[in-house]
This record gives sequence, C-alpha cells and structure tokens, in this order.
Amino acid sequence: MLAAERNSATNTIISYQQDLMRFSHFLQCCPLQAQQEDILSYLEYLTEKGYEPSTRARHLSCLKQFYKFLKQDGDIKEDPTLYIDTPQTRKALPKILSIEEVEQLIAACSPPLDRRKIRLKAILETLYATGLRVSELVMLPLTALDMEKGLILVTGKGSKQRYAPLGEYAYEALKDYLKIRHTFQGKKPSIYLFPSRAEQGYLTRQRLHQLLKQLALESGINPLKVSPHVLRHAFATHLLHRGADLVSVQKLLGHSSITSTEIYTHIYGDTLKEIVMTCHPLSKMAQRKS
Repeated sequence: MLAAERNSATNTIISYQQDLMRFSHFLQCCPLQAQQEDILSYLEYLTEKGYEPSTRARHLSCLKQFYKFLKQDGDIKEDPTLYIDTPQTRKALPKILSIEEVEQLIAACSPPLDRRKIRLKAILETLYATGLRVSELVMLPLTALDMEKGLILVTGKGSKQRYAPLGEYAYEALKDYLKIRHTFQGKKPSIYLFPSRAEQGYLTRQRLHQLLKQLALESGINPLKVSPHVLRHAFATHLLHRGADLVSVQKLLGHSSITSTEIYTHIYGDTLKEIVMTCHPLSKMAQRKS
C-alpha cells in the first residue's frame, strides 16, 4: 500500500509485506487493534529470536510507515508506534587498504606503453589523491581539471561544488594520460575526462569496478578488498593517520555533516592509543624510553 504509493522498489514492497505478515502472525489479531505495548512486545520478541538491531530497526520502520498511513487514511485514531524509538544500529566500519596495498595496485599499472594501464594509473592516483566518489570521478568533465593550478572542480551530492587538490603523483599520472586520452573517444570529441565509446560516453562505474578487481588479482590483493569506494576510504584514513584534522577531511570528502566523517576515527583509534601510550608524559611506556 504505502510503499507502492511511494514508488518503492519491488524488493522493498515484498520485504514490507513479509514484515507485516510476520507482525500480524505474532499479534494473532487484527493489526488495526494493536497498541504500543504490542509493538514493544514484538520488538522484544525479535530481540529474543536473535535479530540484529539493523533488522529490528527495519521492522519498526515498516510498522511506523504502515500505521502512519492508516492514521492519515482515518482507519485508526492513534498511531501505536509514535513514541517508540528506533533500535540503535552500529555503522559498519568501511573496508580499508594499507598504504602498502595502495602502492601495490599503482605499481601493477605497467608497462607504461599500455594505454589502458596509463588510464587506470591516472584513475587510481586521482581517487587516492582526492577521495572522489566513483560517480564524481566518472562524470568529471575535462574542463573540471585545472592542470595549471593542480586542482579539480568537483560537483558532488546536491550539486555542491568543491575543489580537490592533486598531489604530485596524481598530477604526473594525469599528465601522461592526457596525451593518450583521445584514443578512448568515439568519433565525436567527448566532454568527459575519462571518455568511452560506450553509450553513456564515459567510463562507467561498473567497468571501473571490473578494471580494479582485475588489477587487484594482478597485484596479489584480494579483489573483494578493492573498489573505488575503498580507495576513498583509504584516502580519508591515511590522511587522519598522518595527522590531518577531521574538519579538513570532511571538506575534502564533500561530506555535508561531520558525523559522516567521524566513522574514520574508529578506524585509527588504535593508532591514536599507541601515540598516547608512547608519547604522553604520564605514560609508563614513555617514561621507560626517557
């Protein structure tokens, strides 16, 4: 009902139907008669059955939308889910690559006479140097690249623009790539930095994923660990490891809220702990060294 009205995907509709059927079976009565206590009992039942917080949150979200719809439609007077908080879920920590693994990937982009490897090296260096989202990278217009200033003008989510500075390695890799960029174009000149003869006119996200997986195999790295998004995570994590502040990393990533960037603080927490233990004047480890 409600999910269909919101043009939800077919899988979402099926999932909602299953969740509502499970809830109805638990109640053993008409869901229109359910009270807040029934909802809480159902959530407790899901907990006892070993459902993860994220799954329980999904079930509650389904019920909240269901009862909101019933109230708006006048089928019920009170929404029994109104004052029930969503179960706390933990954000999954992103996969990361070590600096050595990133270097392995870049080193595998050889020999230099292979034009596809030249392009892939430029992409790798750019992703790692700027932390761009894959959608931002593949749709970059050629005009967004300012080689004179060593900057890329990125149009991110919500059409917000930001400048991404290129490091020396990314600059050199792009310089080599621009010499052979025309070989990837079709009959007509392309507006994209990474053009393709594909229908879209640019290198697709799917194709880039395939190229990175293949490169991972060639460099002896588990391909499951490698993707454009993982390189974005590596960019942020390695910056923080080297002392960059969270606000600067937030701006470079194009996050509208710093809470989206804070997940990286969990990744390098052990490193910070080690710094305190070895450098703080009241640390026993630091006192042993002095």
